[in-house]
Amino acid sequence: MSRVLPHGSWPTPITSEFVVGALVRLDEAVVCDGDVWWSELRPEEGGRTQLVRATAKGARQDVLAGDANVRTAVHEYGGGAWWVRAGVLWYANWSDQRLYRWTAEGGSQPITPPPEHPRGQRWADGCVHPSGEVMAVVRERHLARGGAADVVNEIVSLPVEGGEPEVIASGSDFVADPRWSPDGEMLCWLEWNHPDMPWDSTTLRVRAGREDIGVVAGGPAESIFQPRWASDGSLWFASDRTSWWNLYRWTPGGGVEPVIEMEADIGRPQWVFGQSCYAFLGDGGVVFAYTREGREGLAIRREDATTVDLDLGYTAFDSVQAEGQTVVIIASSPTREPAVLRLQIRDGRLASVDAVRPPRDLGLDPGWLSVPEHVSYPSSGGRTAHALFYPPSNPTCRAPGNEKPPLLVFIHGGPTSAARSTLRVEVQYWTSRGFAVVDVNYGGSTGYGRTYREQLKGNWGVVDVDDCVAAARWLADQGRVDDRRLCIRGGSAGGFTTLAALAFHDVFCAGASHFGVADLEALAQDTHKFESRYLDGLVGPYPERRDLYLERSPIHHIDSFDTPLVVFQGLEDEVVPPAQSQMIVDALRLKGVPVAYMTFEGEQHGFRQAKHLQRALDGELSFYAQVLGFTLPPDENIEPMPVENL
Repeated sequence: MSRVLPHGSWPTPITSEFVVGALVRLDEAVVCDGDVWWSELRPEEGGRTQLVRATAKGARQDVLAGDANVRTAVHEYGGGAWWVRAGVLWYANWSDQRLYRWTAEGGSQPITPPPEHPRGQRWADGCVHPSGEVMAVVRERHLARGGAADVVNEIVSLPVEGGEPEVIASGSDFVADPRWSPDGEMLCWLEWNHPDMPWDSTTLRVRAGREDIGVVAGGPAESIFQPRWASDGSLWFASDRTSWWNLYRWTPGGGVEPVIEMEADIGRPQWVFGQSCYAFLGDGGVVFAYTREGREGLAIRREDATTVDLDLGYTAFDSVQAEGQTVVIIASSPTREPAVLRLQIRDGRLASVDAVRPPRDLGLDPGWLSVPEHVSYPSSGGRTAHALFYPPSNPTCRAPGNEKPPLLVFIHGGPTSAARSTLRVEVQYWTSRGFAVVDVNYGGSTGYGRTYREQLKGNWGVVDVDDCVAAARWLADQGRVDDRRLCIRGGSAGGFTTLAALAFHDVFCAGASHFGVADLEALAQDTHKFESRYLDGLVGPYPERRDLYLERSPIHHIDSFDTPLVVFQGLEDEVVPPAQSQMIVDALRLKGVPVAYMTFEGEQHGFRQAKHLQRALDGELSFYAQVLGFTLPPDENIEPMPVENL
């Protein structure tokens, strides 16, 4: 028989310790000579990333010994930190950012020299030449003076065992995806320049030998994603020229033609390197992941140009790779952890599925897991916004009488990103305690086409805030949540939206900012190169539109900021510097608004260490308990979060 307890105080096995134990993140997977390799971010090992290899015979083992941490700091967000060929691995190591070569016989050896100053040279997104002698790789050089203006991004050719690199492409602000053609005669890559981001405008260039063929696709208002050479020598890529990232191909000596056209995105915002949404099969088919209206699918385009969906029982797909008729993907769903799956394709159909790295059994009754509902609702200006709504779920508890649950509005980062239908144990941490959660895909989010994505152009701090406020009000009007206990939280860009919602609206009774932006002008003046001109598109050119930066910055509107706030910040954050959090905390403290502040040594942009992840979760829960007035389950022994002015 279920216990009757107020929302928020429900006992749950999904503690912060449980959450961290289930937070092993799978980022990239590949198949090479029948072996499957993938990366795992492990919070319990200090937040390091390990590589795992499963042989074709079924043996599985960690690849790297010691404290090696496979992670690159190129663009600060990284990705594409490792690549393999014929059993040889190359990877960037986090501590020194040097490039290493690993073999089963010889272990790891650095192949790039120590930089002149710490982490001064960074490497990512390598591709080995068909000859096996050299590789093309993205190099990011940080000059001694420091600052965004003193960072150089280029593509170099580097001998596979180390040596003097040769610059292949330079002069543009950013480069990505260097890829050799099957015969090794051509090299393609992406490039773009400030103030564009890669989902705004990129160009796809090709070089034959030392001859620059030039731009073959892309340009103003066209984003190119994942260029790859097919076995016939044609160059495939995703382009959003029709508002959707669809697949096209360029043929040397010919032109560009569409291959897969659909009202869905076969592409992602290129925050990190190494993403893959499609791969070539040995029989001429193509397997691809797509997103339509926020829902993801996996499909095969057969050699006869017909398309068939693959029903695997999963709802999110990453790192689509193939070798012959073998496909490797990372798949997840709202009730299962991510898994590395190996698919066999025969005659254009799914022949078998093998979980190389199966989802772990979390030991939970299904009743503990809240399954999200896709919802669409009206927002400002006659627009429609989208979200994932998670109702409370706990098989052992129910609320007294007609008590409605408090709501947590989750805001994804980016802001050019998306909430996805995957198992997020950090969401279940809240729903199993009696909270409802709405994960908002506000205007500007991806997975709904370029037109929806560009709703945020010039409107950051307006459209995103309006859509989050509208989500809370709509759910309250629907009678699904308590309109007196609406809370909002977010990290990074989501932290900015949180602070702006609290400064400019009186809808919420509490908020949490994780390394969020308080001062847009300060961010424009002090952040890393990759995003140093991002705000030109989101807000307006700086300093020409300084008025907008001041108008939308929460720090300049403390007079209307009266809502209790908790703030979490990593002290080594190069993306949103700690000063951003400190200034909003100091201002609220001085005004007498209830505020709590927690910082973490050794954390960058986004927390990775187990103890810090646990403390942030429990600290936020303790904060809400004090503000909303519910009691925490006593057996968890959660350390109270100190709240000033409460």
